[in-house]
Amino acid sequence: MDYMFKVGFLGTKAPFFMDFVTLLVALLPVLVYGAIMLAKKHMFKTHMIVQNIIFVVALIVVGYFEVGVRVGGGFDAFMEGSGVPYTYALIVLLVHILIAVVMLFYWGITIFHGNSQYKKGNLPGRASRTHKVLALKSFLAIVFTSFSGIWVYLLLFVY
Repeated sequence: MDYMFKVGFLGTKAPFFMDFVTLLVALLPVLVYGAIMLAKKHMFKTHMIVQNIIFVVALIVVGYFEVGVRVGGGFDAFMEGSGVPYTYALIVLLVHILIAVVMLFYWGITIFHGNSQYKKGNLPGRASRTHKVLALKSFLAIVFTSFSGIWVYLLLFVY
């Protein structure tokens, strides 16, 4: 577990696990967009499989991140090296957490709904409109989570 706290690879003062998680969070919208493009190309089963894999990997990464933050001393410990006012960084962090929770909620519902409706034969088809609305909300939340996560990283380890 010591490797998690060695110097990261992005050239900042962040530990390895923060660089790793931030890189994955930055790539998440691109990966999900790629999976969406599979559906647009009528590769529905592949779309479903790829979305499920991305979702599960994202949950594992969130768990990895949470372990790293807890073992690393939490927000206060990472805030020590920052030149940003504590209250400002905390507000940005809380907004990020709110966005991320909403994102996981919508994305989880979208995955669950998509899987169940696909198995029932309603996707593509009768359930497509509902799925697309949920998917759009999920994708927007993923993009906002990515940007706000990068913002938190910059506040803690760059500025």
